[in-house]
Amino acid sequence: MQIRAPRGTADIVPPDSSSWQRVERCMQETAELFAFQEIRFPIFEHTELFERGVGETTDIVSKEMYTFNDKGGRSVTLRPEGTASCVRALVEHGLYGGVLPVKWYYGGPMFRYDRPAAGRFRQFHQFGAEVFGSQEPSVDAEVIHLMIEIMNRLGLRDYELHMNSVGCPQCRQVFRERLLDFLEPVKDDLCQDCSARRERNPLRVLDCKVPKCQQAISGHPVMLDSLCEDCRSHYERVKAILAHHGTGFIQDDRLVRGLDYYIRTTFEVHLPAIGGASAVGGGGRYDGLVRELGGPDLPGIGFAFGMERLIGALGSQEAKEQEGPLFIALFDSDYELEADLMLARLRRAGFKAERDLNGRSPKAQMKYADKIKAPLVLMIGSDEIAGGFYTVKNMRQGGQNQVESVRILEECRRVIDNIREASK
Repeated sequence: MQIRAPRGTADIVPPDSSSWQRVERCMQETAELFAFQEIRFPIFEHTELFERGVGETTDIVSKEMYTFNDKGGRSVTLRPEGTASCVRALVEHGLYGGVLPVKWYYGGPMFRYDRPAAGRFRQFHQFGAEVFGSQEPSVDAEVIHLMIEIMNRLGLRDYELHMNSVGCPQCRQVFRERLLDFLEPVKDDLCQDCSARRERNPLRVLDCKVPKCQQAISGHPVMLDSLCEDCRSHYERVKAILAHHGTGFIQDDRLVRGLDYYIRTTFEVHLPAIGGASAVGGGGRYDGLVRELGGPDLPGIGFAFGMERLIGALGSQEAKEQEGPLFIALFDSDYELEADLMLARLRRAGFKAERDLNGRSPKAQMKYADKIKAPLVLMIGSDEIAGGFYTVKNMRQGGQNQVESVRILEECRRVIDNIREASK
């Protein structure tokens, strides 16, 4: 019987893996332009980290975590998100005692036992960034601008930036009481999940996507009306900085995010064109989380992109535009060693290069070069060896010419650059 990948997981095979690599490189390079550095942390952690860090009332902890006992009887959990692990690493290694702020980015698989759907997997991937050690509104704006810059560099410009403030514990308690009073008369109209949320964490009711819940809470109180003076001033300053940069946003009074640690600024980036679940990334402030996990009272803010949704939004165009390797077509098997030396020479010069490995005929080799989207084919036969040249065929623009061996790298570079420029 054929063995298949577990439900809610997916293989990423070529050419899709090339699209993932391009997106990951773009994210890493952009984060480094903003002076972020990479952190890598374990795929599994002690369960307590997420119970304390993410919050026991969240759907993630209460229903979705992959938790098990290891052979030593210790409860461990496959990481469902990255922020708690970053905080744990910051505290464990005492990195809060050095130069502040600490600015990290990370990427990799996360795990949640959720109902698989379009763009939603049980093993999914995130790219995230975190800043520790500054409570300035300018840091909120910088983190948001990093998200926006990544979107722009990926060519995803038809996005919406949604923002809200969920206040601090003090003003949130005021809002909680107002919201509970509002929900009391409509409690029987809420879905089963929201009925439970109303008792544990009523703010999460605002985030529900079930139509009957959205209808029931129409006209609900808004958090902005309950903000204390410090939280209001902080949020106004964040918005002023964004406005100064020309960064537009939508005030989203239902944006509360799904994790208990958020305070003050919260935000999401949406791509309305993908419909349904249009959020491809989001984040916010979590100033009390470092203290909660055993460190000093150090502020923090961060975000994460959902890679599957983001790459799905880029569509199949990525794969269509992938550039294949330069291909060496060997027309006489007596010169196989010469072809291997040329292959090594191209690769050392930084070219992606390949040759026939299946003993195909010359005609079949040219068909193969077309299938793998080779931009150039370098032909090697008795005439080429005798004359000290290569016959180079331009597979994108047509035509071929003879190029002296000493000039082959220079000519390949020139033609490749012309092809790339013409495709822009």
